[in-house]
Amino acid sequence: MAKAKDFDAAEYLDSPEAIAAYLSEAFATGDDDLIAQALGAVARVKGMTTVAKETGLNRENLYRALSEGGKPELSTVMKVLDAFDVQLLAKPKADDKAAAAQPNEVCRAE
Repeated sequence: MAKAKDFDAAEYLDSPEAIAAYLSEAFATGDDDLIAQALGAVARVKGMTTVAKETGLNRENLYRALSEGGKPELSTVMKVLDAFDVQLLAKPKADDKAAAAQPNEVCRAE
């Protein structure tokens, strides 16, 4: 039986829009490990050495920080995002209770 290839998001991050969408989804989860892994995947696409030079951070420390369990500091995240030419934006959370309280509109043919 053939073994399935491990999924690597880095193979699909081929545009600034794809990178921004991928990182936005990671940030939306609020999962520290997932966010660090997503940043690491983008850094691999950009080239870890290039990211290290653009951020002024040590390449080995970036590898460590941008992996599962890395827990990068906010200053590191901000420098890395700048090197990716993306920005972190805040927006209000969606109010799930308000959405659930709204009646569903049903279109009926008469």
